[in-house]
Amino acid sequence: MTSLISWMESAGLATPWFFVGLFLAASLLMIWRLEAMAAGGMEGTVLGTLIMPYCTGMGNLIFAIVLGLRGGSGAEVVTNCLVNNVTNLTLLLGVPAAIWGLSVADTKQDSARQRNRLSMLLTLCAVLFFTGTAWAMGRREIGFADGLVLIGLFLCWQAFHVVEVLKSNRRQNKSFGWMLAVDLILLGIGAYGTYLSTDWLVAWVSNIKTGFISASYLGWLSGWLDVLPNGLLAFYYGRKRQAEVVYTSQVGDGHICIPLCLGVFALFRPIVVPPFFQTGVMILGAVTLVHLIFIGAWGRLPRIVGWILTAAYGIFLYQGLIK
Repeated sequence: MTSLISWMESAGLATPWFFVGLFLAASLLMIWRLEAMAAGGMEGTVLGTLIMPYCTGMGNLIFAIVLGLRGGSGAEVVTNCLVNNVTNLTLLLGVPAAIWGLSVADTKQDSARQRNRLSMLLTLCAVLFFTGTAWAMGRREIGFADGLVLIGLFLCWQAFHVVEVLKSNRRQNKSFGWMLAVDLILLGIGAYGTYLSTDWLVAWVSNIKTGFISASYLGWLSGWLDVLPNGLLAFYYGRKRQAEVVYTSQVGDGHICIPLCLGVFALFRPIVVPPFFQTGVMILGAVTLVHLIFIGAWGRLPRIVGWILTAAYGIFLYQGLIK
């Protein structure tokens, strides 16, 4: 791996693209194994809520750790998290809904789909709770103690899902096979590739002082890079008409950002919350309510609402970048 990194660094102007390619290759490795786990019988909501977020959200978590180790700005981590979450809930759910429609309920309403629907509603409620908690704590600053609370909330949420998976396996007399260990090792390799690429790209952008691709827009640029794996999942599973995986992967990924990423960075140093945080949280809360209403009442996201959510992403970009 060291020789590969050295070769990539010697590529001159193409070097940043090689590291972006490494990031995408590591993400695709993780997505490949996730697909294998799904094919092995793992339920879509379990896959999307418990395992997939660690793969698609690994870039965000590593970004927070790298910036913490490098003495970076907490405002960039906040921006990274907001860009990730808002993009997931507007653009990456809106466009698949506009093209294929996202339905997590059918006329038969069998028990499995009903469980998936209830699980998604619970996950959306968690988005509101975690985002609201971060907003309440971070009116001015998120400190060390706040970081511990945010991480604790995330761990409790994940522990709840682990218990649910174990209970479900016990009821159905299922067990995890030996391939799970292989899959986890491959996912770890993908995570390491994500770390290497993120660390190099953060250092590279931080040394650029002018232009759009520069340290001034590090939070936005890293947020868009980290959201690329989510986009691949959204379109792949949207085309396969697996709306529950599309939903839970995008919504579940948001929990890696808020509260976990904010909490992890706050352990290094306090986060001085930027003014854009308030606007981002309001947009995030409003969009989450839209999803709750349509999934709760009708079990689907209509195509017209998908276009509206896509337009809402344009408003988010205007508020954050232009205005």
